[in-house]
Amino acid sequence: MIAASPAAAGERIELADVLNRYGDAYMRDHYLRSSQAKVVNAIRCCRTAALGGHCEWCSGCGFLRYAYHSCRNRHCPKCQTLAKQQWVLLRRRELLPVPYFHNVFTLPHELNPIILYCEENQRLLLNLLFQATAQTLLAFGRKNLGGQVGFTLVLHTWDQQLRPHFHVHAVIAGGALKTDGWTSSGRQFLFPVRALSTVYRAKFLEKVAELCSAGKLKLPPQLKHLGTPDGLKKWLRGLRRKAWVVYSKPPFSGPAKLFDYLGRYTHRVAISNHRILSADADQVRFHYRDRADGDQRKIATLPAAKFIRRFLQHVLPCRFMRIRHYGFLGNRAKKQALASCRESLGAAEPEADPEVKTIAEWMLELTGLDITCCPKCGDQLLRVRIPRKTNSPSAQHRPPVTVVRFSSNVLFDTS
Repeated sequence: MIAASPAAAGERIELADVLNRYGDAYMRDHYLRSSQAKVVNAIRCCRTAALGGHCEWCSGCGFLRYAYHSCRNRHCPKCQTLAKQQWVLLRRRELLPVPYFHNVFTLPHELNPIILYCEENQRLLLNLLFQATAQTLLAFGRKNLGGQVGFTLVLHTWDQQLRPHFHVHAVIAGGALKTDGWTSSGRQFLFPVRALSTVYRAKFLEKVAELCSAGKLKLPPQLKHLGTPDGLKKWLRGLRRKAWVVYSKPPFSGPAKLFDYLGRYTHRVAISNHRILSADADQVRFHYRDRADGDQRKIATLPAAKFIRRFLQHVLPCRFMRIRHYGFLGNRAKKQALASCRESLGAAEPEADPEVKTIAEWMLELTGLDITCCPKCGDQLLRVRIPRKTNSPSAQHRPPVTVVRFSSNVLFDTS
């Protein structure tokens, strides 16, 4: 590993480029689950002629540009920006005028081979991660605060080098809702970390033992001994002796900033395009931050097949919810519970739910650019639809478009 240096001028490598160059060879040599194959195809097709799009032009100056549709896959590093902004906005509107706390519940790496062995294991154990975390926090809320706490859990499955690292981030309001009103935590830390870790570990391993005993987990060859009572008992004993990491810290710069931080990852997976530096000679280079070395920025170089394998480890099962709300933030009773919390705290009700903004509205708000107007003369852009190019799923070229000029008008034939 070496210290990072800037990429060559003008060079821009994306995850889609890596998959276009090396994806076919990888899929010939490796088994992909259907969910992984869908992700690979979606990322390769994203913003290409394969998904169709539209052509925009200015009738005043003749400016012309193409814009292809995005795949909207939650694993694609180019998509979900609009969904992320809406999510952060809604979470900010739910904030109460109380301190908020940030906890991280991590699974030991000894569980990684079982989680990654098959999609059924992944679904069962990641659901169990949510369940054990939520039960632990709710139990501590009842015991220490005498009421119901409210929190949001966000699943992350990776570290900076794309290796499996399963953990959930918890954003927790500093208090609890009781039958007679709100009670504040009044502490620098909401709950003691060691006690959280002990209870969380016990709840998780209890359910893992039940799943193994019932034969619901498929065991990889190196862990076949867990299929016997003695082997399972010995393995669980080793995990109980291990300290499970539960990190706890009040959100720096306030809870709104914490949601901005989590928003970068709620609708993205594993790696962003700006971190990929090059993809050539069957090698992929990307930068990462080394937490063990003072958060120093470094460069990692991996064989292309290994890079793709690491990325695909973080593809979640279809329809798996990686953001969940619990306690008085649970979806079923959230509106009424939040109203009770605000009434008890003397806080004003937020404004009506914001209207869903379009991409053009978000771009205007965030960057000040109106993408519906010509960047040269400022006139309103006209648009024509480009159909999907179904005969080439990963087409990179523009579809045939005939441009005919009549004085200041531009006509298009997209047939």
